[in-house]
Amino acid sequence: MTHVQTETGPRESRRAPSRRRARPPRRRRRVWRWIALSLVLLVLAAGGAGYWLYSDLNGNIKGVDLDKAIGDNRPEKLPTSGQNLLVLGSDSRSGANASLGTGKVAGARSDTALVIHIPEGRRKAVAVSIPRDTLVTRPECQAKDGSQLPSAKRVMFNSVYSLAGPACVVKTVEQMSGVRLDHFVEIDFAGFKGLVDAIGGVDVTVDQDIHDKSSGLDLTAGEHRLDGTQSLQFVRTRHGIGDGSDLGRIGLQQQFMIALLSEIKKQDLLGSPTKTYKIANSLTKSLTTDSGLASLTKLAEFARSMNGIDPATMETIMLPVKYDTQDPNRVVAAQPNADRLWEALRKDQEIPASAKKSPARGGGSGSSS
Repeated sequence: MTHVQTETGPRESRRAPSRRRARPPRRRRRVWRWIALSLVLLVLAAGGAGYWLYSDLNGNIKGVDLDKAIGDNRPEKLPTSGQNLLVLGSDSRSGANASLGTGKVAGARSDTALVIHIPEGRRKAVAVSIPRDTLVTRPECQAKDGSQLPSAKRVMFNSVYSLAGPACVVKTVEQMSGVRLDHFVEIDFAGFKGLVDAIGGVDVTVDQDIHDKSSGLDLTAGEHRLDGTQSLQFVRTRHGIGDGSDLGRIGLQQQFMIALLSEIKKQDLLGSPTKTYKIANSLTKSLTTDSGLASLTKLAEFARSMNGIDPATMETIMLPVKYDTQDPNRVVAAQPNADRLWEALRKDQEIPASAKKSPARGGGSGSSS
C-alpha cells in the first residue's frame, strides 16, 4: 500500500515543498559560501551542459605559481598566524579596459593593493591598504620579459607590478612587512565593471559632493546606486576629494569593497542560476590568482573556510605613512606605527591603536557606507 501511495501525484506534490523547507535560511549564509554553493548547484542542475559551463568558467582563471616565481626567500609561516591574502586591482589600459576611460598610460599598474588578514578561527577580517605612491625597496625579481630585475630602493609601489608582475608585488609586500602571504587575487578594470553590472549595482553613501573631471565621477552628497562604470570612477577618484592624492582615494576604495561584498551577500544567488553564471563568468574572466586558488574547486574550498566572516564587520586600515622629505608627492612608511601593524598581523594579534595612525592622510573628510 505504501508503494502505491509513493507513486501517486498528490504524494509527490507534498514532497517538493519539503525539499525547499530543508534548505538553510538565506540570511545565515555568508557571501563566499553563497557563490561556491551556487556554482555547484548550477553544475548539478545542468548535467552535461553544466560540465561544459564549469570547464568554461574554470578555464577563465589565470594562475601564477608563487613558490616557483619567488623561491624560498619568504617569511616564515607561523602556526597561529591565520590567513593572509593580497588583493590587487590592476589598471591595464589594453584590451577590454581600453574603452573604460582609464587614461592612456602605457602598460599596467597595480592601482589598488589590499592585504587582507583573516584571523585564526575565521572571525573578523582586517584589510590594510598600501598607498600606490609609497616608496619601497623592490627586491630582486624576474621582469616580465624574462630578464632579471635587480633590487632597487625608493621605487613607487605601483611600479613593481608594471615592471615585474604580481609575483614580484607579493615578494615586495612580504619583504616590507615580514608577513607570509598565503594567496593573492588580482582583478582588472573590465572585470570589476562587469561584476558590478552583473549584480545590478552597488549602494554607497557619500558625505560631500564629488566632482572629478579626471575619473568622470559626478555625485552629490547622499546615497547613490552605482552601476559598473560609476563604480570604477568611484574607486579611481582622487582629484575630487581631499588634497587630490592617492591617500584620499583609499577611503573610497575601502568603503566600496565592503559595500560590494555586502551587496553580493544579500542577493538570492541560489534562486537565480542565470545571474550566478553571469556573475561567475564576469568575475573569473578577470581573475588572476596564485596556483593554490586557480580553479573553481579551490576557490570554493577557500570560500567555505571564510564562512564565518561578515563583510560588515571588516576593519579597514591604511598603512601608516608620512610624506617623503625629498619628494612631497610621495609617501614612506611611518615608523614605528607601520612595524607595529605588520607585527600584529604576523602574530595574529589585536592591532594596537598606534598602528592605525597615519601622519599623512590626504586631507579627505571621509565617507560612510
